[in-house]
Amino acid sequence: MRPAMVAGVGCGLVAGPDFETQIKQLQATIHTIEQVLDLDAMRVEIADLGEQVAAPDLWDDQANAQRVTGRLSALQGELERVTSLHSRLDDLTLMVQMAQEEGDADSMAESEKELARLHKSVEQLEVRTLLSGEFDSREALVTIRSGAGGVDAADFAEMLMRMYTRWAERNKYSVEVFDTSYAEEAGLKSATFAIHAPYAYGTLSVEAGTHRLVRISPFDNQGRRQTSFAAVEVVPVLEQTDEIDIPEEEIRIDVYRSSGPGGQSVNTTDSAVRLTHVPTGLVVTCQDEKSQLQNKEKAFRILRARLYQLKMEEQQAELSGARRAQVGTGGRSEKIRTYNFKESRVTDHRIGLTIRRLDQVLEGDLDELVDAMRTQGS
Repeated sequence: MRPAMVAGVGCGLVAGPDFETQIKQLQATIHTIEQVLDLDAMRVEIADLGEQVAAPDLWDDQANAQRVTGRLSALQGELERVTSLHSRLDDLTLMVQMAQEEGDADSMAESEKELARLHKSVEQLEVRTLLSGEFDSREALVTIRSGAGGVDAADFAEMLMRMYTRWAERNKYSVEVFDTSYAEEAGLKSATFAIHAPYAYGTLSVEAGTHRLVRISPFDNQGRRQTSFAAVEVVPVLEQTDEIDIPEEEIRIDVYRSSGPGGQSVNTTDSAVRLTHVPTGLVVTCQDEKSQLQNKEKAFRILRARLYQLKMEEQQAELSGARRAQVGTGGRSEKIRTYNFKESRVTDHRIGLTIRRLDQVLEGDLDELVDAMRTQGS
């Protein structure tokens, strides 16, 4: 069961003549959100991470340094996102007072627009209070695989990777690419990357499933309409306190030469790593680093995250259905969303939401879709 929406924003607050009342309601809502997000704990962690960043030996361990600096940047962004709303509300209060005193209709009209923008910002922030699942506060590990549809599907997989990385850039979240497997003609066979930000998993978990692309194929000489598919999987990134033991005898390790787009070699040594977990059949590959050791380390991080999720699902049977929905087959049966180029629309089939600005969505403007799934989805 989803937690209730924070009182205030969910009550349909709209711009109107009574600015003072509406501003007070927004202030009360922000205060409630701050309590839910626990800004005091956030500030303590920021201070601790700041001390770690200042340590002279931080970059002796590059993987840990990237994790520390990435999380510090993400937390600082989250804190700024909340605290900046107070400044905007204060500025709006002053703007309204001056507009009323001077009888400035233009300033009053702009005040109404800013009040509407603030309403939207607070409403988006409020969605964060719905992320109360066991792993929702974690960073996200995202895997995209091309499905049915040939070269169009591979091209679509690359579009989706760009969409999620642009979304991360919009929110000032760092992205760490673990593996990219390029298709022969264009696009990607698969890609795995982490988004290092608080609540990235809770936010993006609704993206898991099969995505469908409908368009006139640029790869078809006859200009026919093509329907293609790509599967998105989202799992939480593990923390150091998470325990998952993988006996050596359960792992098969293969190494091979990394390759780039079109099969062109990007490495002259066997630096790419493929891990196969024999009991479950899970396969993880990593080839984006030049060092075999680094690729092996990243591959084990991915494998541990996936095995840990399986372990948690065994302990919590209700999560099993969610996982099955995440691991799409690349076929037609499990599609969660359709991207239609001709009509420039995106439709989420789970909640019946259609947005007619496909180009913006593919550029990372995902908040409306994600927030709608959090507030309307089951």
